[in-house]
Amino acid sequence: MHIVVGVKWVPNTQAVRFDPHTGTLIREGVPSIVNPHDLHAVELALKLRERYGGRVTAVTMAPPGAVKGLEHIIGMGVDDAVLLSDRKYAGADTLATSYVIASAIKRMGDVDLIVFGQETIDSSTAHVPAQVASWLEAPYIYYVEEVEAIEDNRIRVRRRLEDLVEWYELEMPAVIAVLMHSQKPRPVRLIHKLRAVLEKPVETWSNEILRLDERCVGLKGSPTVVTKITWMPEVPRKQKIFKGEPKEAVNWLIRRLEEEKILPTCGADKCGEGD
Repeated sequence: MHIVVGVKWVPNTQAVRFDPHTGTLIREGVPSIVNPHDLHAVELALKLRERYGGRVTAVTMAPPGAVKGLEHIIGMGVDDAVLLSDRKYAGADTLATSYVIASAIKRMGDVDLIVFGQETIDSSTAHVPAQVASWLEAPYIYYVEEVEAIEDNRIRVRRRLEDLVEWYELEMPAVIAVLMHSQKPRPVRLIHKLRAVLEKPVETWSNEILRLDERCVGLKGSPTVVTKITWMPEVPRKQKIFKGEPKEAVNWLIRRLEEEKILPTCGADKCGEGD
């Protein structure tokens, strides 16, 4: 079984800056990390390889610095890693991003299962897995927490919703998005990470390799356009702490809510009378 796991090299959300003219992220000078939710996808992919054999390939579309993130993933035990990096891909929205990733997967040629994390911490759209599935014309399931292979090149997946569990059978190749916190990502092992440096370094595929229409990638291929960015003023923190009996605390809270115009004024001592 050949499993491709999609990961994203995301900026530290505490240090995000935007270009006020293009509305895109400014990555220069901003520390980045592997999207935490994608580590759960990597873990599930590695468990499937251990159970059924095969290999796992990690793929990301990002600037050259994302090699560090892919080396981290190789350190977890992934067999191969591919970085999709080209200036022409810069400024892509989810549609253009998914098009490049799907094109790279097609180029690999023998992929059985594509695994993504539930969403990313920098945008939380959760669009890319579904869009990749659409480009590949493959079945797709979201919120997956368990996968098992069955006969006839099919898999059975367990999907968890808020108060119920669903089981689906999918014909491969298929695309799944792994439920956040459903796996426990394994730690990086030095012996694995050394492979990325000494034996099998991360491959970089530019548009010279993929040969995609430049009108379909990057900003040119992105129908989603940020027209305006508004910086929200910082909300002043007015911390008030009440210490006393529960009934007194309720009356104190009601008075505070009335002062803030959140509740209509009715008098804390009279509200609720007759109930």
